[in-house]
Amino acid sequence: MNASPKPIRVAMLGCGTVGSQVMRILHEQGDDLAARIGAPVELTGVAVRRPNRHPDVPAQLLTTDAEALVASDVDVVIEVIGGIDPARGLLVSALSKGKSVVSANKALLAEHAADLFAAAESSGADLYFEAAVAGAIPLVRPLRESLAGDRINRVMGIVNGTTNFILSAMDATGASYAETLDEASRLGYAEADPTADVDGYDAASKAAILASIAFHTRVTAADVYREGIAAVTPADIAAAKTLGRTIKLLAICERIGNDGGGSVAVRVHPAMIPRTHPLASVGGAFNAVFVEADAAGSLMFYGQGAGGAPTASAVLGDLVAVARNKVSGGRGPGESSYAALPIQPIAKVNTRYHISLDVADRAGVLSSVASVFAEHDVSIAAVRQQGRGTDASLVIVTHYAPDEALRSTVDKVAGLPSVHEVASVMRVEGESP
Repeated sequence: MNASPKPIRVAMLGCGTVGSQVMRILHEQGDDLAARIGAPVELTGVAVRRPNRHPDVPAQLLTTDAEALVASDVDVVIEVIGGIDPARGLLVSALSKGKSVVSANKALLAEHAADLFAAAESSGADLYFEAAVAGAIPLVRPLRESLAGDRINRVMGIVNGTTNFILSAMDATGASYAETLDEASRLGYAEADPTADVDGYDAASKAAILASIAFHTRVTAADVYREGIAAVTPADIAAAKTLGRTIKLLAICERIGNDGGGSVAVRVHPAMIPRTHPLASVGGAFNAVFVEADAAGSLMFYGQGAGGAPTASAVLGDLVAVARNKVSGGRGPGESSYAALPIQPIAKVNTRYHISLDVADRAGVLSSVASVFAEHDVSIAAVRQQGRGTDASLVIVTHYAPDEALRSTVDKVAGLPSVHEVASVMRVEGESP
């Protein structure tokens, strides 16, 4: 008669929105998870700062000593506390001791993935982090494993639900950024301090993780060019509609050039995209990521990018994977940074601009503006001018050009006597060069 398999002992750091859902699923689906893994899962402890705030967690599981919990006899550490410290030290310690780690910590992975992978490599432990990017959407594992035999050229997507809710509402209602941010806060889509979301920090961390995996190159959040959505106006939304476009906050990771492997550019900023693009129909707080690969072609991943239960689903998926490896004696993929491609600054990236100018409505204005574009070798794709008494609105859409040339053009145009104001500047994406 075979002996019962040894339980997979799990410690969890944090028990907030995601952690509480992880516990719920472990309790409700424990038998199914054990069947999938080949061994039962035993939650041995939950580290929190204030045990009295977790009345639903059995008292014997709660502890305020995260270091002792990590050092105890556990096989896997689940981390859902977020932030850099103390998570970094706790996870490095766990991995160094051979304990596999499942993390939902995008900020930590975007800044210190190299340290975590080095600790995992030293002991043969697993590091999984599907929940760090796009919540429930299976994205990290397809990039790390399913597409490991392919060459990925571009990853572009909506990876922040708060900003997508705001921009979708602005597009649908014509309301201002401030009004829709208030609505997002009322509905629980925006945090009390929405800075990380609306200023693009959250998306930049996710973009760094995606680019690192896709291009086998270490990319940190500091390498990501970042702009938020606070400057997007109802006039921008209306202008986009006129051109058959909508505005989304995009995370764009792309391989540039092929000579010697090329380089990598990673950026997060609002952009106009055609309403026919697959990402244009992604509304509300949903996320979607568009992947372009040599052999696989174009792939789109769509679903709920945040929330307790969806993110817990990704955490549990990783737990099953690392637990199976513990049972079988196998190991998941480690860091793949062999390509070590250089990071291209935004100035060198080819993109297109949509530029709105408030100008004097008189002869020669368009000619003077066009001459500045020609001077900087920037080609104009479309022009639309609308008079308003003695003034006029002049909208210019460019062809693709280096961002530094486009920026220099805008700066020079802003200084023309006939130009009263550069009302807005926005990149245009999702169209063929």
